[in-house]
Amino acid sequence: MDIAIAGGSAAGLFAALLLARAGHHVVVLERDSLELAPDVESAAGAAFRPSAPQIVQPHIVMARCRQLLIERLPDVYDGLLAAGVTEAPLWTQMPESLSDTAARPGDEQLTPMMTRRSTVDWVLRRAAAAEPRVTLRYGVKVTGLLAARRQQPHVTGVRTSQGDLPADLVVDATGRRSPVDDWLAQIGARATATQQAECGVAYFSRHYRVRPAADLPGLLVTRIVVAFDEFVAGKWGGDNGAAQLVVAPLAADRRFRALRDPEVFTAVLRTIPIYAAWLDAMDPVTGVFAMAGLHNTLRRLVVGGTPVATGLHAIGDSVCTTNPTLGRGLALALSGAADLADTIGRHAGDPAAQALALDRLVGEHVLPFYEDQAAIDAARLAVMRHTIFGAPNSQPPQPPGRVSYPQLRIAASYDPTAFRAFWKINGMVCPPEQVYTDPDVVACTREALRQHRDAPPAAQPTRGQLLAALAQ
Repeated sequence: MDIAIAGGSAAGLFAALLLARAGHHVVVLERDSLELAPDVESAAGAAFRPSAPQIVQPHIVMARCRQLLIERLPDVYDGLLAAGVTEAPLWTQMPESLSDTAARPGDEQLTPMMTRRSTVDWVLRRAAAAEPRVTLRYGVKVTGLLAARRQQPHVTGVRTSQGDLPADLVVDATGRRSPVDDWLAQIGARATATQQAECGVAYFSRHYRVRPAADLPGLLVTRIVVAFDEFVAGKWGGDNGAAQLVVAPLAADRRFRALRDPEVFTAVLRTIPIYAAWLDAMDPVTGVFAMAGLHNTLRRLVVGGTPVATGLHAIGDSVCTTNPTLGRGLALALSGAADLADTIGRHAGDPAAQALALDRLVGEHVLPFYEDQAAIDAARLAVMRHTIFGAPNSQPPQPPGRVSYPQLRIAASYDPTAFRAFWKINGMVCPPEQVYTDPDVVACTREALRQHRDAPPAAQPTRGQLLAALAQ
């Protein structure tokens, strides 16, 4: 089968490799000119591009993504390790407040990998360039679809800035700004069904490198994300001694726009002891990258039980985007690419069956994480808006026999069962609701909350200290 993939970022390359190794001939069409860098650091230096601002923001290979790499793309997994990507066994994420740090069966399944996104893309591009059945065409923009009329539109290829390209199957991997609905309208097809939930935050991040022989305040691979009253801050370890620091305020909070200035960014982080300690051990290697205008979105290509068009599928951010704080994008991209390859293999000669089967897998493997992120963000935004703007904070009542993500996040600092439940959700190893309703998790979480309800909150700046830092 000849397959055209629109979009040459992670989702498109995951799909290209899996489909090519299943015997298909794949052409990847990427509008940006993404020449393969000679090494990891050169790739990092050239990573920023306006069409994909998320590339330079923090990323993490969550446990689900790591396991899929081991099972489906072991050479890519090995390539990541060879490129300096670091595995972070579960014990490396345990907070000092967790008294029981003994290993438990299954901990190895919750291992994330710490890396810059540019390193992941560099490894993927090398693998795709070496794959005989994959052709990479950069600087080519997909402008529409070729289609034949049957009972419903059937896609037969793509229109591009360099001419038409016939294909037996087209995959949309163009990302969160996918023009697929415009493409569908051009061929007389119905629009996709799209859900959207507010993310509400802006991201300001900066890349750093650990100083040689520096006295580190902790393990570089430990991910430290703290939700303060008026913003979220985080530290992500990366590959080859790199790290990123992030400040994520409400997008509507104009005070934080000054974070684009590196001095202001540093001043804000220095009001927080844990991040100040990391600043003392690292040197910045970039300016501050800003990203806003984010939403949690879910797109379905089957509407009312009928595909909007056959011969067309979508994966990655073209299907679902979620708040970057939990780092779910790469796992959803690889999971979607694996589901796509499996579905084509099972229904090779039936385009309608392909569309219906893949949509069912979106419902099983994507929808639960979209809904979870939408609920997490709604609760967090309500708290922040109440604190900053005095808006009502009407949290829905917690159903019996269930805990919430914020409750689990607090309990994870003290209880080993809650800690592992928290990382099951973060690692995306099972549907979130399965964790929230697990009787042992519920009992341990509620007991931890009861015992530690008077525990002091994380050290954070006063309003005056924050405003003084923002006024640098």
